[in-house]
Amino acid sequence: MSNNAPTLSPKGEGEKLFSEFSFPSYQEWYDAAVASLKGAPFEKKVITKTYEDIDLQPMYWQQEIKDLPHIDTMPGSAPFVRGTKAEGFLIHPWTICQAISCSSPEEFNKAALHDLEKGQTGLQVVLDPPTKRGQAPGQAKAEEVGAMGLSAACAGDFATAMAGVDTANIPLFLNAGAVALPVASLIAAGQLCTGKFAASLAGCVGADPLGELAAEGSIPVSLAGAYDSMAALLMWAKSNARHVRTIIASGSPYHDAGASATQELAFAMATAAEYIRAMQARGEDIDVIAPKICFSFSVGGHFFMEISKLRAARVLWAQIVEAFGGNEESQKMFMFARTSAWTKTLCDPYVNMLRNTTECFAAAMGSADMVYVAPFDELARQPNEFSRRVSRNAQIVLQEECRFTQPVDASGGSWFVEVLTDKVAEKAWGIFQEVEKAGGMAKALEQGLPQSMCADVAGKKASNIKKRKDVLVGTNMYANLTEKVLDVPTVDHAALKSQRAAQVEAFCKEAGNGGDMLKTLAQAMQEAPAAPETMDKAVAAAQAGASLSAIMGTMDTTPATVTPLNIHRGAELFESLRTAMDRHVAKTGGRVKIFLANMGPIPQHKGRADFAQGFFIPGGFEIVDNTGFQTPEDCARAFADSGAEIAIICSTDKAYPEIVPPLAKLLKEKVSGATVLLAGKPAKDLEQSYRDAGMDDYIFLGADCHALLLTLQKRSGLTHE
Repeated sequence: MSNNAPTLSPKGEGEKLFSEFSFPSYQEWYDAAVASLKGAPFEKKVITKTYEDIDLQPMYWQQEIKDLPHIDTMPGSAPFVRGTKAEGFLIHPWTICQAISCSSPEEFNKAALHDLEKGQTGLQVVLDPPTKRGQAPGQAKAEEVGAMGLSAACAGDFATAMAGVDTANIPLFLNAGAVALPVASLIAAGQLCTGKFAASLAGCVGADPLGELAAEGSIPVSLAGAYDSMAALLMWAKSNARHVRTIIASGSPYHDAGASATQELAFAMATAAEYIRAMQARGEDIDVIAPKICFSFSVGGHFFMEISKLRAARVLWAQIVEAFGGNEESQKMFMFARTSAWTKTLCDPYVNMLRNTTECFAAAMGSADMVYVAPFDELARQPNEFSRRVSRNAQIVLQEECRFTQPVDASGGSWFVEVLTDKVAEKAWGIFQEVEKAGGMAKALEQGLPQSMCADVAGKKASNIKKRKDVLVGTNMYANLTEKVLDVPTVDHAALKSQRAAQVEAFCKEAGNGGDMLKTLAQAMQEAPAAPETMDKAVAAAQAGASLSAIMGTMDTTPATVTPLNIHRGAELFESLRTAMDRHVAKTGGRVKIFLANMGPIPQHKGRADFAQGFFIPGGFEIVDNTGFQTPEDCARAFADSGAEIAIICSTDKAYPEIVPPLAKLLKEKVSGATVLLAGKPAKDLEQSYRDAGMDDYIFLGADCHALLLTLQKRSGLTHE
């Protein structure tokens, strides 16, 4: 509490509120805290170590913020830690930019119009893999066409997809991958097909070649070619689509590879700096380039860390743009934030709704401009109307019922958040400098620097997930084996591919297949690939019937390659155990059983038995429970009758020296090849005698749960693909 406590003066005497209480110093509080720990080390018990190498204190004090460089700044003022607008979200709330990932243009349009009518205020267009590669549906693998995204390969596709959408007031977010010029030309031509112009577009239709390269390991064009098309689109948009950003600097690939918040932030900043240099080398000015960049971040589950990350991002960007000579207006960051894919689970997927709520809350508190809450079932299937509605409504509730639009910089003033914002910015800046020393982001990716840094943190996260120090509810803790599996609609991939190929061919043929316009574009790509006129020619070719693949074919298609990031989710380790058990159930009709060898009355064994159940159920094992046994002989007979081949002894540490040796021996004798485990970590002087009697292993709080479950599954004959 501050010394400047609010006053309460009912009698007009100006008494300080709580004036009867003394204000303790930090040292007094620290001494009392240490005394209460009764010898336990203060640093280990009350200070939280984060993956960002930041120590979170149990309490923050007013004096800790007095020297922070940003503490006296106002919303809308550099370095924009409190947001880029003085009014925050009071006049214009953040954009509810939900994704429509329907496969065909017709399905996309129907879903988009429905969701926009129900309160969505932005539209994220997710492209299927062939479209992002610039590949025609007829040339792609059948299973990839329309896979979790829109198949759009001609101007007619985008005209159909956007029919009836007020593109001037509904901003788009479309990450086109390595190059955006081909897709942007189709969108612009699609506008013309419906009597509109590119000037009526708003939002972001951009490319992120370095992000795509890091995630996929390769892109279908050279980096120089990607930068040329980036420059052409940027300058064209300056005159023809002033409200559209054309460059994306995404931290999400690194987040999805297990990076820390500071790493994600640093790599996004380094990516943007690389794009600035590439555009400047092609003659563009910093005050033209910077406003055309959209940053994209994933928001994870560490609530305050994620708020601080988004606040720190604006500080770092302002500093970078200033260093390049940009004016204050150019220093303002535009930010798209999405709920994390890394934190989501296939097991008990409805828990993803809770994760999404926390992550969306953090994005709002961090003042993101556009927010996407991924549907809870995104991992399992193409989201349906229900799952899209739940995600959309999460944002509507925060805006209209919780009134998160009213406080400007709602997290500002919190001593914790202010200090953490500064520390995140400092740590991220250090990583950014490492990348710059390596020669910039492209060189760093070629050397494997970001990949190795992400892998290092991901390894630490994996270790904590395996040990259940990091809890994934419904997956590595509190698993539910009775959950109902989501229905996944069957898709006829061959039929969809055939349909899409025919639609594209029909439009292109009727419009002229690009004709001479395509030849003119090819010549421009050779002579002036970075000129805005090249984009004009691409739009003309698209309007004349040139397909996406035809426009892509005019570019330098020499691929760039690096070692890709290891994109994954934290839950995959335990999900693989559940998958292996599901295959076993389908093959045999039953789960592998684990018998609880409960010794003594219920109060004696229940604590350990409950812990054992929670430990083994994440592996899909069936638990054979009971009310306890009085003798080892009774317990061993019940084990033999249960049909289980794995038993875990559950009782108290005090009872174990007398119980474990005879019981472990009997369990092994009764069931040939049995595995005998112990609930609880035995004392060092007893462990060997227990093992000599037949104990194979033991479980305890902090044990590597995943490793033991995997071992037990393999011993039971389960296969892992």
